[in-house]
Amino acid sequence: MNPVLRQIWAELGIAEQVIAEKQLRLYDEAESLIDAEIADDGRVWQLTPAAAAAWHAMRQAALDDGIVLRIASAYRGTQRQVELIRRKLDMGQTIATILQVLAPPGCSEHHTGRAIDIYTPGGPVVEEAFETTEAYHWLAHNAQRFGFALSFPRDNPYGYVYEPWHWCFRPTQLA
Repeated sequence: MNPVLRQIWAELGIAEQVIAEKQLRLYDEAESLIDAEIADDGRVWQLTPAAAAAWHAMRQAALDDGIVLRIASAYRGTQRQVELIRRKLDMGQTIATILQVLAPPGCSEHHTGRAIDIYTPGGPVVEEAFETTEAYHWLAHNAQRFGFALSFPRDNPYGYVYEPWHWCFRPTQLA
């Protein structure tokens, strides 16, 4: 086990047994990233080159079908994950509650540069209600063709909330 992650988990109040009980994977951080999309507010979303190429192809195919897909979140390093968790702790949330919506540092697919949170303009952003959008229905029927899979369906074994917006590029999943 990585001693740096152990220290981070201890500082955040994350017991190692939680990682084991939830059978969470450790993910290496992406080594090669490219700019995949620039948000309206100027934030730059980065992905690995392969994930970015698949994202661009999928986004264009959706657009060809009249569906607009945008990135709400993409690559996120371990330290950014720590910041997000600390912010929630500072707001008074318990670590158990936080770990239903955020992975422990080191355990987030976002570290890989292959995970994206998707929304459609005017629709809900990182909310379960995304599943009611045409964008979600398009993704559910087409994302696999581009190597993307829904990571956290209802009742997933990791104890995370259902995340219809979170998709991960898994080239072995190409249809």
